Amino acid sequence: MTMMSAPAPRTFVFIGDSITDCSRTEDPEGLGFGYVRLLAEHFAAHEPTATVINRGISGNKVLDLRERFDADCLDLRPDVVTIYVGVNDVWHGFTRGEHVSDEDFEADYRFLLDQLSASRPGLPVLLVLPFVADVDEEKAGYHGELDRKIAIIRALGKEFGAAIVDLEAVLEDAWAVGHTPASIAQDGVHPTIAGHRLVADAWLDVFGTLDHTVARRS
Repeated sequence: MTMMSAPAPRTFVFIGDSITDCSRTEDPEGLGFGYVRLLAEHFAAHEPTATVINRGISGNKVLDLRERFDADCLDLRPDVVTIYVGVNDVWHGFTRGEHVSDEDFEADYRFLLDQLSASRPGLPVLLVLPFVADVDEEKAGYHGELDRKIAIIRALGKEFGAAIVDLEAVLEDAWAVGHTPASIAQDGVHPTIAGHRLVADAWLDVFGTLDHTVARRS
């Protein structure tokens, strides 16, 4: 049997808040127990030379990512970067009085993409749109502000040529097959096991359009 040469090792960095973090400090592998682990398991099977790094930190907003972007992203010399942030920029405004203006949100998110463009031109970048599931009236009330933040991410993605992982569309599909808000995110923000699976599947679908060597999900 002729052995094919292995692909060059790639490093996938995922940076974000608690949804990415998902208790990674309690995991000996540092992957956490959410969508990042599901993707790491995918690559372990289909691209075993790949390295998956989780740099989510619970409670982070986009400003926090800006402050640690060198150490937790650029210095890792990633080959693919995924940014998943934004819900705390809205949620904490309601629960802690920590309001983040649309202008500040855009400036800080733009900084991340500017740094990637300057230091790693042509790097595949995936932007995951944050979501809130309407488990109660409070969470339903977040949409006005969250929708503006999502629009900013969409516009920046288009400007910088980054791919969008559209969780708004994922939720619409989830409702159509019988999911409820609580079955996706019991508290409206943090995905359930099923929610994390849907995030991972959506990521793979988008990444498959960028990199035709990736094994698509079944």
